[in-house]
Amino acid sequence: MVIENDRLLRALRLEPNDRPPVWLMRQAGRYLPEYLKVRAQAGSFMDLCRNAELASEVAMQPLRRYPLDASILFSDILTIPDAMGLGLQFMSGEGPVFERPIQNLKDIQSLPLPDVEEQLGYVMNVVRAMRIRIGQKLPIIGFSGSPWTLACYMLEGRGTRDFAKARSWLWREPQGLQLLLDKLCSSVTDYLAAQANAGADVLMLFDTWGGLLSEAHYREFSLQPMMKIMQALQTRHGCSLPVILFSKGCHTQIADMCESGCAGIGVDWRIDINNALQQAKGKLAVQGNLDPTVLLADPESIRSTVKKQFADAVDHAGFIFNLGHGIMPEVPPDNVTVLLEQLRQLSD
Repeated sequence: MVIENDRLLRALRLEPNDRPPVWLMRQAGRYLPEYLKVRAQAGSFMDLCRNAELASEVAMQPLRRYPLDASILFSDILTIPDAMGLGLQFMSGEGPVFERPIQNLKDIQSLPLPDVEEQLGYVMNVVRAMRIRIGQKLPIIGFSGSPWTLACYMLEGRGTRDFAKARSWLWREPQGLQLLLDKLCSSVTDYLAAQANAGADVLMLFDTWGGLLSEAHYREFSLQPMMKIMQALQTRHGCSLPVILFSKGCHTQIADMCESGCAGIGVDWRIDINNALQQAKGKLAVQGNLDPTVLLADPESIRSTVKKQFADAVDHAGFIFNLGHGIMPEVPPDNVTVLLEQLRQLSD
């Protein structure tokens, strides 16, 4: 079926566009008062993720407010470890916590591979519900956490500043870590393929903690598993949807990412967007990378920052306007309006 607004798809194919596509990471979420009402109705965050009607409603909320060029699945990157039996909870003031984190090699060896349709079918139900609500107006982005990022949480048990416990496996038990990454590669591949079958048009891998690694470790333990997933999507599932890799803090690895087989890369604010586009050399799309804290600034600062980024990137095929990370809960919704109105004025 043909998507009516195909700007994102055209950018990922490096085709001419009337203007750069724009969507925003975490465009649905806690900064929106209408989200908070639905979240309270659901009872808990995971109850919200498991309720297709409410989760698809949350995904629609930013589309009603803003002129965006894509919708993204409303879910969480840690659904796969939860389905593997680690017991995901979201603790107030702490974020995600696993009841049963991985302690040793035996835990990895006994870790089950989930049946994605049976144990994660609620995610596919959200994608299907989104497609019904959106129709063919916009593309839907499905996603997963990258194997390395999932492994960080599974080994640490919760989010931390430096994931020291997880990173220690690089040195003391690299074969055990590789076994865990292999299991996650298989599960993430099946999970993304199921999202594609449910109606997603684009797939994204969130490698949130790739930037913790050295360049050599990044290639071995983060990028290679993601490359395996992209290859397996095609060979095992016949899935040819474009994939975006977002490796936060990995701007020194752009050359390697460009050879990975992905259709686009996401970059954060620690690299100039023009620099990222030049490194990509027209081989793939580049998404990013406004510092999300600019949305806490005054309207004129937002406008001037958007103008600069737009001027640097507008002439590059494959540029996708986005933030360098997700919208923060403290952001006033009106500031997002300022950003998008400025972008629209520059595009007219």
